[in-house]
Amino acid sequence: MRKNIVAGNWKMNKTFSDAEELIDQIVVDMENKDLKCELIICPPAPFLEMASDYAEESRLKVGAQNINEHESGAYTGEISAPMLDSIDIEYCIIGHSERRKYFHETDEQLAQKANLLLDYGIKPIFCVGEVLEERENNTHFDVVKKQMEDGMFHLNSDEFSNVIIAYEPVWAIGTGKTASPEQAQEMHAYIRKLILEKYGKETAEEVSILYGGSCNPGNAKSLFSQEDVDGGLIGGASLKSDDFLAIASSFE
Repeated sequence: MRKNIVAGNWKMNKTFSDAEELIDQIVVDMENKDLKCELIICPPAPFLEMASDYAEESRLKVGAQNINEHESGAYTGEISAPMLDSIDIEYCIIGHSERRKYFHETDEQLAQKANLLLDYGIKPIFCVGEVLEERENNTHFDVVKKQMEDGMFHLNSDEFSNVIIAYEPVWAIGTGKTASPEQAQEMHAYIRKLILEKYGKETAEEVSILYGGSCNPGNAKSLFSQEDVDGGLIGGASLKSDDFLAIASSFE
């Protein structure tokens, strides 16, 4: 049975001391709640080892925000899958819309990143989603289908069962706009149908599909109540422990 998951993408925020304070508060707050989901934080790379140390003593899980598509080499400033593995990082976001837009990442690169992560036992959180123009043109299903096919569908069923999909309507990221629960469910159901057609029912039912688009304590419950929404990839609200834990507490 697939997991409920709430993952916090901190993006490029916090100093080391701020990050440690926030992680410590999340760990303390977690102990006082009967969470019905797995809780993951994805802080900036300089804080990953510190976060991993906290995770060893708690139920908190840690993910990275990106890796390079090469295992090692002369790629100044980049982070590799074996580096993450060496500090016990369990998850890694790939294909976030900001990486696609600002760093021009292609689905071919993302496929290589997925391969490397899985080789090192790290679960990819693979992001898909459409921009506003694509939704208004009614091509949003085609866009997501191509992202899935080009970025993930080269994997075999055993490999794919270790992937988490995050649907992020790009028009709802950082804008305060949110897809309605019905819009989210429609796309999540479509993604699960694509997985079903490619890998069969068992894998389709096993893979968690998260919603990532201005999810907050006020709308999380209605989003997570949808049949095919298995949690959220949370941006700004993950930078405050109270908000992050409120979202994680939204599963019935």
